[in-house]
Amino acid sequence: MSNKITTINPATGKEITSYDFMTEEQAISAVEKCNEAFLNWKGTSYEERASIIKNIGKVIGKHKEDFAALMTQEMGKLLKHGRQELDLCTGICDYTAATGAKELANEEKELQNGGKGIVAYAPLGVIYGIQPWNFPAYQVVRYAIVNLMAGNGVILKHAENVTGSALKLQEIFEEAGLPKNLFTVIIVEHEVSDKIIAHDLVRGVTFTGSAGAGRTIAEQAGKNIKKSVMELGSNDAYIVLEDADVELAVKTCVNGRIYNNGETCVAAKRFVVVEAVYDQFKKGFVERMSAIRLGDPTKDDTQLGPMARKDLRAKIHEQVEESIKNGAEVLCGGKLPDGDGFYYPATVLGNVKPGQPAYDDELFGPVASLIKAKDQDDAMRIANDSRFGLGGGIFSKDEDKAIKLAQDHFDTGMVYINSFGTAQVDMPFGGVKNSGYGNEHGGFGIKEFVNAKAINILK
Repeated sequence: MSNKITTINPATGKEITSYDFMTEEQAISAVEKCNEAFLNWKGTSYEERASIIKNIGKVIGKHKEDFAALMTQEMGKLLKHGRQELDLCTGICDYTAATGAKELANEEKELQNGGKGIVAYAPLGVIYGIQPWNFPAYQVVRYAIVNLMAGNGVILKHAENVTGSALKLQEIFEEAGLPKNLFTVIIVEHEVSDKIIAHDLVRGVTFTGSAGAGRTIAEQAGKNIKKSVMELGSNDAYIVLEDADVELAVKTCVNGRIYNNGETCVAAKRFVVVEAVYDQFKKGFVERMSAIRLGDPTKDDTQLGPMARKDLRAKIHEQVEESIKNGAEVLCGGKLPDGDGFYYPATVLGNVKPGQPAYDDELFGPVASLIKAKDQDDAMRIANDSRFGLGGGIFSKDEDKAIKLAQDHFDTGMVYINSFGTAQVDMPFGGVKNSGYGNEHGGFGIKEFVNAKAINILK
């Protein structure tokens, strides 16, 4: 095995740069230094933490153009999507700086026996984050900023192909005034990562990635009695009902499928359309997907860039071919293009049924599964017929009905009504079933890794 990471530009297939793996001793030393920084940081006021966190948001904005260019170079996202991602990161910093003290404030209550109780939210210590490549800045900022506000220290193991982005974030955090070592990037192999999870100074583990990897990491965390948060994969269903604005549904669903080159855990992936409007939706959807411009992610007129890695492109093409073998039909796309880079066209599969990867599994790329439902009840049954449950959507002109369906029947963590989105800083983000457990954002993430300490004053 190589003792280096070499990053590859997915638009060209050419090498960018190489980084040395840390030794186990260097990684353990990083954890120890992070813990030392935490012991000082936990004594700072919420006001002091908020000031630095707000400044991190400003420094992210200052570096927006060069950071967006780096993310595009490392994982192929469109430049405009990189800029949007960094704006979201600034939004997280601003929101956390503004609301963190209130979320973490002591809660006082009268006890049943007439005594007084105080709930104090105390930081735990060093929190270890293992993060994926698809949103190189946001995935990190999402867990790191709230944990810093809560008074914790943060260790990051980022996906190998976005190592440059990980180090860029560390530079930005320190430029903004965060004490050195409080946020630390470690560049390690899996065997060393396992030792970090087990280390006594690591008090919590948060992971974003596939369900398979999540199962392994959650098992390791559990074995070592560590609190964990798992944000895993999904195959989100977007339901189009008979009373939907079909034109809006088509436009929104195309955007939801190709956003970030289709490499989003909470992307629109299965499109469950009732029979009454199926043909109309299918015609518009296939036309729009067929017209998507695939190409250089640095060009303004490109709508879809390359997939992040060669192996990921090979996997999604294999899933498409396996689905076809089991009865699916290609309505557009589905062919590997010639030339350099890891490009894959916007693809729509029809006649999608159980037993096909397009129905059962997560397609992490620009491939849409089109599924016909008899009626509303059948559409909801199909939407819930999944081992995943991260996000989803409902299109209907009757907003109250859509809300009730979302609230009472959709077995998923997040639902969009007549729209598509990836994350809102003031709403919880998290899933159910094989999509994981725990929440981020919206005041929930800031309390995942704190000790809700009960202080009792009894009479």
